Order: sequence, then structure tokens, then C-alpha cells
Amino acid sequence: MIDKETQTAKVVKFLFLGLWLVITVFPLYWIVVTSFKKPGAIFSYPLTYWPEVFSVENYLGLFSKAQFGTYVVNSLIVATIAAVVATFISMLSAYVLARFEFRSKGAILLAFLATQMIPSFIALGPLYLLMTQLKLVDNRFGLILIYIAVCIPFCTVMLRGFFENIPDALEEAAMIDGCSRFGALFRVLVPVLKPGIVAAFIFNFVNCWNELFLSVTLINSDANKTIPTALNGFITSYNIDWGSMSAAAVLTIIPTMVLFAFASRYIVQGLTAGAVKG
Repeated sequence: MIDKETQTAKVVKFLFLGLWLVITVFPLYWIVVTSFKKPGAIFSYPLTYWPEVFSVENYLGLFSKAQFGTYVVNSLIVATIAAVVATFISMLSAYVLARFEFRSKGAILLAFLATQMIPSFIALGPLYLLMTQLKLVDNRFGLILIYIAVCIPFCTVMLRGFFENIPDALEEAAMIDGCSRFGALFRVLVPVLKPGIVAAFIFNFVNCWNELFLSVTLINSDANKTIPTALNGFITSYNIDWGSMSAAAVLTIIPTMVLFAFASRYIVQGLTAGAVKG
């Protein structure tokens, strides 16, 4: 009786997971299929779940009709610089919060956590006024600064958990051998913390790569637009260019997929190291 119940539970579990996989993967599949359809075949009825004729017209149109290459370069520059700087600053602030005790430590942690509860679009108005006064509207440098500020709170809280899992004895031994505190940090702790740093960088990069509201608000010219802003431009009041949008979405997903594929080992190590406190 118990074996039958166990077997039934396994079947139900696999059916549920299979259904969940189909629901999760189908939108991605549909985007890819749509990107390879001819513009006239996208709205054909009845719906076809596989292109009758594969066409790269949508992909060629991205580079002939739109400055998609410029958008990709802008996104790479903005996301990479913002992710690197935010990860570095967050590593230093997380080290301070993990190793030192001071009066406002609890308030700082609470403030960092509180920022994650506030939707980013609420601050669009004040941010736009501030960036206008600083003359950083429609400027990639201004967008990078905003992204760095947005990424630091979450990344700091994340890396603090990694630092707390590293024994103080490692750092103390390095300082006894003659290292300064910064020397012990970069020579001893950073190599041990590499999985966590890589995981934090990837989260920051993906968030900056996919961010829409801030880039749409602060960037106006085609020369400075990022990919999410360009994708939003395919939606007009009277029409949606589904073919070009699908092709652009596929090309947008590829860098993040490659990044996750090469760094998946570090992500798993980083998440498991930060989840359990030693």
C-alpha cells in the first residue's frame, strides 16, 4: 500500500513539474518561433506553432532599419561598468558591515533592506529632476551612476552573508604575517569569496541589462539608448512590430544565457555559501 502511494506521489510530482516546465518554456519558444517567421505569417490564421518557411528578415531588419548594434554596445557598456563598480563598492561595504560593530550598523542594514521594498518607478520623478539639474539626462554616464546606486543595497546585504561565513582566523593570520587590513581582504578573503563575488556581479549585470523604467525615463536619443529602451520603441500607439521585437528579444537573451552557462558553477557555490551561516 505504501509503495503504491509513493509511486502515485512520484507520478503526480513529475506531471506537475512537467506542466510547470511547459508553462515556463513555451513563451520563450514562441518568441524564438515568431522571430523566424515572415512578417506576413506572424498574424496568419489558424496559428502555426512552427514556421512554414524560416526567414531571417526580422533579424536583418534590426540592423538595417534600426541601430540595434548601437543599442547592444550601449547596454554592454552600461551594464558591465555598473555591475563591476557596484560589486566592488558592495564588497567593501559588506566587509565593513560583517567585520565591524558601530552604532548605526542596524539602521544602515534596515535602510538597505527597505530600499528593496520600494518599486523603482516611484522614484522616477525625483531622479529625473536630479539628473536634469546635474545635466546627466540622455547620458550613459548618468544612467551608470543610477544603476550603481540601485544595485549597491541588495548586493551589500548579499555579500555580507558571504563574509560572515568566512572565519575571522583567516584574516587575523594574514595580518599577523604582515598584511594590512586591505591586504588581508584582497589577498586572503577575496579569493575565498570568489563564488559570491561572481554571483553578485551576474545579478547586478542582469538587472542592469534588463532594466527598463529608468532607461526609458533618462535616455532619449537613439545614440544612447539601451536594448530595453529600444524594445519599448517597437510598441507604438497603432501597431506593435512583433517580428522585430521577437528577434531583438532573442538576441537580448543570448548574452545572459552565455554568462549564466559559463558562471553557473560559481552561482551555485555562491548561493549555497551565502544561504548557510557557518
